[in-house]
Amino acid sequence: MKLESATVLLLFAASSIDAFTPSGSHFRLAGTSSLRDTLMNIELPTIESQIAYQPGAADTEFARKFGGPEYVNADIRTVGEAMTAFTKDYGLSVNALYKNMVTDIVGTTHLNVVNARFKRDAIWSLGILTTLDLLLKNYPEPGMYEKITSALLQSCNIDEEAVRAEAKIIEEWTAGKTREEIESALKSGDKSNPIGSIAGDIQQDEFWMYSRYFGIGLVKIMETVGVEMDKDEVYPVMENWMSTQLGKAHLTACNDSDLFFKTREKLDMMETMMKEIEIREKKRMAERLEKKAEAALRSVEREEKMQKEIEIEAEQNRERVASE
Repeated sequence: MKLESATVLLLFAASSIDAFTPSGSHFRLAGTSSLRDTLMNIELPTIESQIAYQPGAADTEFARKFGGPEYVNADIRTVGEAMTAFTKDYGLSVNALYKNMVTDIVGTTHLNVVNARFKRDAIWSLGILTTLDLLLKNYPEPGMYEKITSALLQSCNIDEEAVRAEAKIIEEWTAGKTREEIESALKSGDKSNPIGSIAGDIQQDEFWMYSRYFGIGLVKIMETVGVEMDKDEVYPVMENWMSTQLGKAHLTACNDSDLFFKTREKLDMMETMMKEIEIREKKRMAERLEKKAEAALRSVEREEKMQKEIEIEAEQNRERVASE
């Protein structure tokens, strides 16, 4: 089956580009004929091959690693089912301001965890707790941050106690360390320390899956070892740690670190704005209470004055009666 339709579309696009160039221009789409010849010779999979397709049966290293019965045709819970489990576990309605965010976190975390390539490690655990702390620490109802965290982890079949214990190991080991010591641990893959052990496994795993919480875990480690918490300072450090030390692609991790700081800035602005609103409301309430107090005081003064006038008038009436 030839890719004729794709060729036609590409040539149409090329002619469209030419149509928008200034008249008399010598601009041409370079290599159009050779590209056309290449596309005409590309073979698409036949219908028969699509019908005969069997999950995990491809002759590739990836299929050989993830083509076992524990992966192929596995009964994977949907995002909707994970959200239902969260709602049942939490047992309350999520605050309207946080509802979309919590729904997104549940869905994203669930999709990470059910991926066959996913392997939870202590840096990932540190990252998810850091993320939840950033997003939910100012949740308006007291005590609900912890309850939402527990329900979220449970809905994704994640052991909360294990996650907190793993995160604590990283926090304790990195405390007092320098950036150079962290980089040395990442590069060496030394199994004698928690970061080196994680790095060694990542370096040896061709199909290791990066996820956002791993990147945020690295950001938290940077904060611990004294890297300035600014996106322009963190970006090159993240690039170095991911590409040079771990030997993995860095762009997604760098984008996630940028997103982390943008989100934090927005939340800080929201928190400042909410505090300003709270201060203004308290000031207005104080002004209202002051006006009420003044009105009450004036009312008391009027009553006292009226009472005195009544007493004076009564005294005058008594004197008049006595004189008659």
